[in-house]
Amino acid sequence: MLEPSFFYGAMYVNYGITVGISIVTFLIGTLLFNLSLLQSFAAIVGALFLLAPINLRLSRILWINLFISYEA
Repeated sequence: MLEPSFFYGAMYVNYGITVGISIVTFLIGTLLFNLSLLQSFAAIVGALFLLAPINLRLSRILWINLFISYEA
């Protein structure tokens, strides 16, 4: 059974991934598509909404792999 602090740690990893996705989406929208600030914001919100399930699972996987090693 995972303890509650595991999910707090995964939340910090989730925040980092979210910031990374936001920066990449902003740069792509601004530099490649010449979007305005409001359009870039809408693109960021859309990307974060679409990638939320993947982001949540990826953050948990990354956090648990820092502490538990698997032998093949």
